[in-house]
Amino acid sequence: MKKFVAVLGMIAAGGLMAMAPGESRADVGIKVGTLICDVSGGIGLIIGSSKSVRCTYSRASDGREEFYTGSINKFGLDVGVTSNQTMAWVVFAPGQVGAGSLSGNYVGATAEATAGAGIGANALIGGFNNTVTLQPLSVQAQTGLNVAAGVANLRLSQ
Repeated sequence: MKKFVAVLGMIAAGGLMAMAPGESRADVGIKVGTLICDVSGGIGLIIGSSKSVRCTYSRASDGREEFYTGSINKFGLDVGVTSNQTMAWVVFAPGQVGAGSLSGNYVGATAEATAGAGIGANALIGGFNNTVTLQPLSVQAQTGLNVAAGVANLRLSQ
């Protein structure tokens, strides 16, 4: 169910990004797939948090899946407790990416709010030679009581 909510949110976020002024698909590449990550729950430690992730990348061209593990670290205001979360992104790159190409380090801005159920947004860029963009609004579904804003660092490996 959480993945379904995340995918619906991702579609909505895609619509918002399509309407954002000054953004064009040429600025971020072409859509090469989707990335959905399950994030462990945890406690925000005021100046940051670190949580493990397990991700599935689905290629847009043929639907094949690749699996990644890693961590997401947030620096800045992060106060509260959350259960497991699901984050979803549309993945953009200059062209089709090869197997394992999403491995790498992604950095960007983050914000989230949770009171019972909540959502968050993450603008991240990185991967192979910093050429992969995880759509500037990822949508995450989570439960708990939390508020966070700052910088996010997502590390993925196969």
